[in-house]
Amino acid sequence: MTALSAFADRDVSRETLERLGLYEALLRKWNPAINLVSRTTLDAVWDRHFRDSVQVFDLAPKTARHWADLGSGGGFPGLVAAILAADEAPEMTFTLVESDGRKAAFLQAVARETGVAVAVRAERIEEAPPLSADIVTARALAPLARLLGLADRHMATGGTAMFPKGANFRDEVQQALESWRFSYQTMPSVTEPGAVVLAIGGISRV
Repeated sequence: MTALSAFADRDVSRETLERLGLYEALLRKWNPAINLVSRTTLDAVWDRHFRDSVQVFDLAPKTARHWADLGSGGGFPGLVAAILAADEAPEMTFTLVESDGRKAAFLQAVARETGVAVAVRAERIEEAPPLSADIVTARALAPLARLLGLADRHMATGGTAMFPKGANFRDEVQQALESWRFSYQTMPSVTEPGAVVLAIGGISRV
């Protein structure tokens, strides 16, 4: 999928497309050494990774000011969201938490090359000081029950956690409800049939 086809149903500025193009080039350069994404998805980066991240940005509350992405890895969805926000919501700030030093260096390189301001914290999510973020995201990081514990640490009162999940999300929700209380909405994924983005609030332990 090309940049134009990935965003055929969404307006994206020329500057944003240029930044994402730089991002793709860096991803291809770094990926063989540190395995940021599966090689099988690298040729589908605009759909599988960029568009998948853009949908999280589009579904997130527009009143948010601080976005924390946990276990950022290759930067999805947090760094893509930061690139969009540079043009569409410049008042937002972004913190990317990634314990792998090499992946954190990649995130810093993309931010530097694209001119996007993000804070990259090269530390474990559990050990990072509470970030008090309005939006907390994580993709392909852990089962929902564990994600809720991480989000509870780093989310501001009244904040929202945004988690892309696959077709088995109902099982994860039921398992999480054994340990947690929370409200949630499901929004169909635009990139994967049966998958959703979960928007979660009101997190507390049972």
